[in-house]
Amino acid sequence: MMNETFLKSLFEQAVAAADPLKVIQGHLPPAPKGKTVVIGFGKAAASMARAVEEHWSGNLTGLVVTRYEHGMDCQNIRVVEAGHPLPDAAGNEAAEEIFSRVQGLSSDDLVLCLCSGGGSALFSLPAPGLTLYEKQAVNRALLRSGANISEMNCVRKHLSAVKGGRLAVAAHPATVVTLAISDVPGDDPAVIASGPTVADPTTLADARAVVDKYKLEVSPTVMDCLNNPAMETPKPGDSGLSKSSFALISTPAEALQAAAKYAEKEGVRAVVLGDDIEGEAREVAGDHAHQALQSGQEKRVLISGGETTVTLTGTGRGGRNAEYLLSLAIELDGHPGIWAIACDTDGIDGSEDNAGAILRPDTLARAKNLGLDAVAMLANNDAYGFFDALGDLVITGPTQTNVNDFRAILIA
Repeated sequence: MMNETFLKSLFEQAVAAADPLKVIQGHLPPAPKGKTVVIGFGKAAASMARAVEEHWSGNLTGLVVTRYEHGMDCQNIRVVEAGHPLPDAAGNEAAEEIFSRVQGLSSDDLVLCLCSGGGSALFSLPAPGLTLYEKQAVNRALLRSGANISEMNCVRKHLSAVKGGRLAVAAHPATVVTLAISDVPGDDPAVIASGPTVADPTTLADARAVVDKYKLEVSPTVMDCLNNPAMETPKPGDSGLSKSSFALISTPAEALQAAAKYAEKEGVRAVVLGDDIEGEAREVAGDHAHQALQSGQEKRVLISGGETTVTLTGTGRGGRNAEYLLSLAIELDGHPGIWAIACDTDGIDGSEDNAGAILRPDTLARAKNLGLDAVAMLANNDAYGFFDALGDLVITGPTQTNVNDFRAILIA
């Protein structure tokens, strides 16, 4: 139990390092001569809005949209909850209102944009000619395809009225300052929430290539949009982006370093494998299992972040962190000295109610006693069901932040 407590403490340290209330103050711009309009989208949008209100000295108004059950009370900034990972009508209406609020501003005004992971689905305003239903269908196909976050957001940007820099262009000539919490490998501003306020280096041709690569079934209207030159996104050097700036206030690397620092303080050597690891969850698990088994006798913890993917072929309940752990369990085959945790820092693994799960040396033995077939359940993408039956899910509820996945393998 002490090893399990240690692993959960590492996760808590990583989440705490990305708390908007702790990290936003030093990044706020000075108050403008004119109005301050606060907008935001993402799983951390409500907590970021509250942090702004606690530290802002002037007047402000605003609207942010976050995932259901991720809301917080604010005084002057309205918080709307909407659907994730699939966009819904509430998110669509919020996006319309945000888009309206930033238009017609003057050069004396400030738009303070609070951006975090999940914003692509939550801040969803379809391009002219597209319906919300069509956007939902594309998102559903992307989520099942195994595409990475950069590929998914490339398509989303070219089917949106607000993503890929379009929001900042609409706000011109007001000053736009974006404060972001990164949840993407590489911390690319153009990928976080599909980059509504930054230039987009991807093209319509890139988006079509993603559709072809994953053999996505999309409607003729969607393909017409992806073939329409008028739907190309603003590129670097666009004059409409000249007064837009972007700053990261929290990153996955900082969260991992906080966990590593805690481990070292507890006398456990920490090895950070990387904050930008991508790939199929089960394949990443295989690689990490090999590294853990080759680590020797010294007590240590292997820490990693990033965003794995799951290509759905089964009908079970999953989540990429649970799938990673189930694959890791199979690869480790009951090794007596290895524990692990894998959780999403937003508190939600995919679309389930858990952040992730815990792996113990006796996981497979306990599962066998319950009649669970680990290999069959992995094949059915039913990692949630596997760990739920064992009582090893990690359930935190929404954490009000999001710096993507956190994984730690303890070799004791």
